[in-house]
Amino acid sequence: MKQVRCAIYTRKSTEEGLEQAFNSLDAQREACAAYILSQRHEGWTLVPELYDDGGYSGGTMDRPGITHLLADVKAGKVGVIVVYKVDRLTRSLADFAKIVEVLDGQGASFVSVTQAFNTTTSMGRLTLNVLLSFAQFEREVTGERIRDKIAASKARGMWMGGNVPLGYEVKERKLVVVPDDAARVCMIYERYLALGAVHPLAAELAASGIRSRTRISRNGRSHGDAPFSAGALYLMLRNRIYLGEVVHKGKAYPGEHEAIVPRNLFDAVAALMDQNRIDHADAIHADAPSPLVGKIRDAEGRPMTATHTTKPGMRYRYYVTSPSALTPDTAAMRIPAGDLEAIVFTQLRHLLNHFSAPFQVKPEPETGLHQLRATASRYIERVDVHRDRIDIRFSDAMDKDRRTVSVAASLIRRGKEMRVAVAPFERLHAERDPSLIKLVVKAWMA
Repeated sequence: MKQVRCAIYTRKSTEEGLEQAFNSLDAQREACAAYILSQRHEGWTLVPELYDDGGYSGGTMDRPGITHLLADVKAGKVGVIVVYKVDRLTRSLADFAKIVEVLDGQGASFVSVTQAFNTTTSMGRLTLNVLLSFAQFEREVTGERIRDKIAASKARGMWMGGNVPLGYEVKERKLVVVPDDAARVCMIYERYLALGAVHPLAAELAASGIRSRTRISRNGRSHGDAPFSAGALYLMLRNRIYLGEVVHKGKAYPGEHEAIVPRNLFDAVAALMDQNRIDHADAIHADAPSPLVGKIRDAEGRPMTATHTTKPGMRYRYYVTSPSALTPDTAAMRIPAGDLEAIVFTQLRHLLNHFSAPFQVKPEPETGLHQLRATASRYIERVDVHRDRIDIRFSDAMDKDRRTVSVAASLIRRGKEMRVAVAPFERLHAERDPSLIKLVVKAWMA
């Protein structure tokens, strides 16, 4: 008689009751073991390995027990999977199809001890699909009910679980302030205001030996007890839990817990973070800010943003089509920032000198980077970059007859880089081209 190796798989969606001496997993295993024993005349034998998933949803395949079981099926160690009910194996039709594919590939099968059907017939497969459809429906309805409960509970200010923020601990399912940790949170908020940025704050905390709190996950793994990362500090400084509020889907509700950070301190930190984000997007504090950000568009009318590349001792700035404006079948335009700014500010200088006192501006550090940005913001409304020209539209503060200027310019490739070719008088200032000089010297020596 051929021996059939049988494995019992058990699952429970929640951890409730698993600490008991005889829990749901034990009850499922006992029923399955009795069924295998009743089939010993067919050569069925129970493998000693346990395949249990306590506290895991049937809507996902990310479960250690089922992963281990399918690996043993592929290795030929298991011929039949025995479950109490089909929905213990999975509650998803798509996942069940994956499991059946693995079983078919190894010539294995599965049995439900409480649901009798034969999957070798069309009626049996229909019955199985109907059962799984109802199992999936039940899971989705349960999920909706849980989400509605969470939303209603958070609207009442209740803590609904998750990672406990530094400064609090959970007692009787409520957040309670830990005085020492709360003082540390307030200190972090105050130091951010003093330093003005997250990265210096992270460096200062690391140098002071201030580390994150240790957390133990449900599988017993330890997390935390590490220097604060910039990302963790961003989340902490934005966390409205510290205001005594609970947030659900972007809306804040008064919480049942006590606030840690005073509102004036929280608002001051939020305002500074908002300003830093705007400055970063516009490159105000960059070594070489791009004054045309927000005003420049490519030949297709798509907005262009600033970017750069660096090499030892050099920084190369560009304006490129914004990634958010690209589609799979379109290409981005890329143009050297210095060349474009020289053309735009030359035209601005000509125009200002035409009806006012001489205007002097050079794209050099001594001019003042903020002055350059302020000038662009005041006088330049839009710049459109085409393959053969650059259209510049000035603001209403300029001469109405000269508000739009077109400059003949073309993008050319010189070696590995793109440059903008224009007539010499269209440039803001004369500059030497070492590569061109070398070529001229070689031509004369030839």
